[in-house]
Amino acid sequence: MIERIVIIDNVDPVSFYGVNNCNMQLIRNLFPKLRMAARGSVIKVIGDDSETAQFEKKIKELEEYCVKYNKLTEEVILDIVKGKSPETPRQDDVIIYGVNGKPISARNKNQELLVKAFHENDLTFALGPAGTGKTYVAIALAVRALKNREVRKLILSRPAVEAGEKLGFLPGDMKDKIDPYLQPLYDALEDMIPAVKLKEYMETNVIQIAPLAFMRGRTLNDAVIVLDEAQNTTVHQIKMFLTRLGMNAKMIITGDATQIDLPRSVQSGLTQALRVLSDVPGIGKVEFGKKDIVRHSLVQRIVEAYEHFDKQQKDTPDQPSTTLL
Repeated sequence: MIERIVIIDNVDPVSFYGVNNCNMQLIRNLFPKLRMAARGSVIKVIGDDSETAQFEKKIKELEEYCVKYNKLTEEVILDIVKGKSPETPRQDDVIIYGVNGKPISARNKNQELLVKAFHENDLTFALGPAGTGKTYVAIALAVRALKNREVRKLILSRPAVEAGEKLGFLPGDMKDKIDPYLQPLYDALEDMIPAVKLKEYMETNVIQIAPLAFMRGRTLNDAVIVLDEAQNTTVHQIKMFLTRLGMNAKMIITGDATQIDLPRSVQSGLTQALRVLSDVPGIGKVEFGKKDIVRHSLVQRIVEAYEHFDKQQKDTPDQPSTTLL
């Protein structure tokens, strides 16, 4: 009799063990000669050497499946333990499988072009109106690169610019004050990575979410870096950000030139960068339009209505242009 320790540190324990440890109970039933105890990412098993070795092999196969698809069902456990190939979810155009195995894939032609541009370039601009899925797809591509171990970390950033509200006097420390600006990035990650694993990634800085100002002085290697809301960067800020790109790293920059929240006297760094870098090789650009909006169907009509209103008002400088927040 020997004791063997199996570590499942690549997977979310909640997804692996199942609700009320139902998956672990099934595994126990499939290995009746072994005694086992599971706590966190550690499984201790006692029994014959050959049987514990076989147990470890099957647990690793189950872990690999769960990492890829973010779920583990009774049918999959039975198939893998019995040596059969489990039925796999559809693969067509799937970027990653999110929480509970939800497939996340490109939903329109321009999202497909963004996926292609990410693979072909180290720097990609994704431009277009709200609701087209630019940021969501960008983060999905970043998470996939992390899960496939193509990079060691994700850096997600936004410029901390108010869109009409003043948040500087909110109570709390620095993190409490800046989190409202970064919440859309958290929302996307929570769709793609189970809560326990996401918390671990955040605590160990595998995933870093920070305002743009925190990027100064860094060299970002072995990472996917996403800059969201880039239309609200200044000329100096976006130049600083672009020059953070290190070895084995990719950048995706998203923005919407119709939603600039900078003071009128300040030029958007995004619009200047697009002009300056227009002929530089190795940079991809995907432009989304109103027809690419994947939120509620009413959002597309709202965007069109505001564009029509702004067009009518452009010849009356006394009235400020209205942009969709």
